[in-house]
Amino acid sequence: MKKNTPPSSPPDVGVTLQKLRLKRGLTLDDLSRAAGVSKSMLSQIERDKANPTIAVAWRLANALGVGIEELLSSEKPEQEAIHVLEPHETPTLPGAHAGYVLRILGPMELAGKYEWYELTLAPEGALVSNPHDPGTTEYLTLLHGTAEVEVDGVTKKLKAGGTARYQADRSHAIRNVGKTEAKALLVVTHR
Repeated sequence: MKKNTPPSSPPDVGVTLQKLRLKRGLTLDDLSRAAGVSKSMLSQIERDKANPTIAVAWRLANALGVGIEELLSSEKPEQEAIHVLEPHETPTLPGAHAGYVLRILGPMELAGKYEWYELTLAPEGALVSNPHDPGTTEYLTLLHGTAEVEVDGVTKKLKAGGTARYQADRSHAIRNVGKTEAKALLVVTHR
């Protein structure tokens, strides 16, 4: 008879939750509404700042269409030597209403620490953000096109190849001020 041994570490619910949410193309707002869990609580769980109660985990699992055991699983799949994500597998946050597409390039397990994205802005498109957590910094490198970055009312224009570094714990925006599409790499670090 095989004995059940407890896992050596608790499940990483935040990483699993974020992977499942993004795989389904849901924003924090979407999942908050579907599960009846506040957006701030979801954010804290995903950043490993809070652990969900069993009732909250159950509501999240139901909203995501998975069993609670999948959300709470502590099993880690065997790591392959090289894992390639095909373009269609890269999680994407479409902001079509605002003229941007944000492709999540960094691994989910680093979210809340280091994140990197490919940002595509249509002409006159903008990614407007409320302040992030204290100590958050963003690094935006413009690959092609023309863009401007605004932080607390101060605006700087970027040309292709230029990099803007700014405190993202303040209101900030990235806007395409050109007549063609702009593309940039965006790196976010959290203290």
